[in-house]
Amino acid sequence: MDKPRSFDWLLRFIKGIFIGSGFILPGVSGGALAAVFGIYERIITFLAHITKNFKENVRFFIPIGLGAVFGIFIFSFVVSFLLGNYQTPILWFFVGCIVGTVPALWAEAGKHGREPRDIYILIITFVLALLFLIYGQNLIQGAVDQNLYTWVLAGGLIGLGMIIPGLSPSNFLIYMGMYKAMSDGIKDGEWSIIIPVFLGVVICVLSLSKLMDFIFRKAYRPLFHFILGVVFASTVMIVPVDYSGITLLGLLACAALLLAGTLLGWWMTRLEEKYK
Repeated sequence: MDKPRSFDWLLRFIKGIFIGSGFILPGVSGGALAAVFGIYERIITFLAHITKNFKENVRFFIPIGLGAVFGIFIFSFVVSFLLGNYQTPILWFFVGCIVGTVPALWAEAGKHGREPRDIYILIITFVLALLFLIYGQNLIQGAVDQNLYTWVLAGGLIGLGMIIPGLSPSNFLIYMGMYKAMSDGIKDGEWSIIIPVFLGVVICVLSLSKLMDFIFRKAYRPLFHFILGVVFASTVMIVPVDYSGITLLGLLACAALLLAGTLLGWWMTRLEEKYK
């Protein structure tokens, strides 16, 4: 295997880790991360037409899938510790990762041209998504019973996080009082949680991917600018606002991690263009 090909495999594996983190980390969307890393459209197309270019697509998605599984399990172990002890700096790192990919995402949205209505769609989507993310949590706040059906529902929400970029399933699970139990279940290998969650993800993704693929083919520019608006809104929502107890060293760490995340996101999009 030559160097560019092996490096591309590693790059896709790293992207998979980030996308997997979107299923675990509050405020982060796996679908949004797939969009900012330039593979969302290909995921939807593959899922909507599984038999088309099957072997080629499977080879492409193997490192992404392995990275996503790795990211889910790794972050299920570290999420409680990091967010419990270093929440503000870690969130700034993820904000940076998204900021670093914005130029590439903007270019991808406009690759078929850009009209004034596309900008209007972006702005309106941004405002509405921001209002929903701010006030919508009150609609579903409170714990629900944890059983087979609600875990399948939880998996469906995670699937929506992949199909609808910017939607953070972890936020909804936190509001429903199921987030910690799900993280602990994944960490401890509780199949009574893992299997129904996985089933819910599969049902949701397969049932909605054809719809999203159809919209992409019929209205690429409006849909991608809609996605941009949701991504921007969800990014604003994870910007930390609580700095109580943060020292000067902590503020410097926030700035350093924001810069590191921005450079990482920019570097990965440059590699994407180089080896595309």
